Amino acid sequence: MTQPVQMTDMQTLARYRHRADHNAMFLHQAAADEVQDRIDMVNMSFNSTALVTGAPDIWSGRHPTAHIVPDAETLTLEVGAHDLVIHAMALHWANDPVGQLVQCRRALKPDGLFLSVAFGGQTLHELRACLGQAEADVTGGLSPRVAPMGDLRDMGGLLQRAGFALPVADSLTYNVQYQDTWDLMRDLRAMGETNALTGRLRRPTRRAVLETAAHLYQENFATGEDRITATFELIFLTGWAPAENQPKPLRPGSAQQRLADALGTDETKLPI
Repeated sequence: MTQPVQMTDMQTLARYRHRADHNAMFLHQAAADEVQDRIDMVNMSFNSTALVTGAPDIWSGRHPTAHIVPDAETLTLEVGAHDLVIHAMALHWANDPVGQLVQCRRALKPDGLFLSVAFGGQTLHELRACLGQAEADVTGGLSPRVAPMGDLRDMGGLLQRAGFALPVADSLTYNVQYQDTWDLMRDLRAMGETNALTGRLRRPTRRAVLETAAHLYQENFATGEDRITATFELIFLTGWAPAENQPKPLRPGSAQQRLADALGTDETKLPI
């Protein structure tokens, strides 16, 4: 069996998360609000919730009765034990995201709900571009500095690969203003979201690289108030454990009425 690529150094990530500042987790709070809104829109009650997260102090307060599970490669989830599984702000660091989703699906009872929220591909695109250009200009090389997060289409595809029924993916974008690049990097450190990639540079970054990146950021992504903007994209995944009572798509060719008749229009055949 092929082992997944170890994109993330999980020990380093755990160390960064341990140093995170609870007061800096505003994006987790926004994500938790959105997840709760999605739960509230579902016309059913949940009695056995599991919560997969690397920030239990933030999320357990929103779901005090939930079974809290660290986002390790093997999740401590009992098969078929839950009617709701939430994967909270951790999937973007997963070395095997499909494996994470498959484990969550197996933990659900039939017709159980899965919800995930994680950073998407537009997150920190400004910082990624500036650091990459700065490093290339100063050192002539390039090292991974921002995790390669999936886009909406890719993330939605994970739900299908994991075997979820009725999969839905959507996203929200937050544009956050900072005084400068140093202020942004301090905030990322306080969130526990700094570079934990296995292939990261293992020695301190040259000061000239950071100063050049800060200059590029100010030059290209400054606001009218002489501040900079950082993009954070949250991607939400929703899926259901398969069950017999769920709606099923119609078999191709089984329609009883033409679409043209339903729309009250004339059907025009295309030339061969």
